[in-house]
Amino acid sequence: MTDPVALLLKFGFLVVLYLFLFWVARSALRDMSRHSSDDAPRAAAGGLPEDRERRREPGMDLRDGIEPRLVVVAAMGHEPDTAFRIGDSATLGRSQSADIKVDDPFASSAHARIFPRGQFMYIEDMGSTNGTYLNGRQLRRPERLKVADSVRIGDTEYRYQE
Repeated sequence: MTDPVALLLKFGFLVVLYLFLFWVARSALRDMSRHSSDDAPRAAAGGLPEDRERRREPGMDLRDGIEPRLVVVAAMGHEPDTAFRIGDSATLGRSQSADIKVDDPFASSAHARIFPRGQFMYIEDMGSTNGTYLNGRQLRRPERLKVADSVRIGDTEYRYQE
């Protein structure tokens, strides 16, 4: 290869590399600004989720002997209306170690988790590739679960019950 061609290829590679780095930085900044603008109206409207939780909203109290569970609406490998008890907490995913095994090609090994916070159960996505959806909206942060909420991972759908 001649020297001018090699030099041109090196500069071309550097241009592509810098364009890629610029694209990654721009995407990260856009995501960060989107998350911070989502939090502002919520905090102004009714306080942060932790503040609202301290006010003791009426509803489920985990000490009242309530058994939270996910009921299958549609899932590969599970019959509809199959109930999975959540207990103290549960992980959902394709992994054999998951508390609730999700046999879905769009599910990650450790896809989501359900856990108590105060007197309520919450669900959060664990950094999955395809996201976890609560009532049709993709989870960006932990969200409180309410009776009859729809939890969707890929083509698998559950209904939250107490």
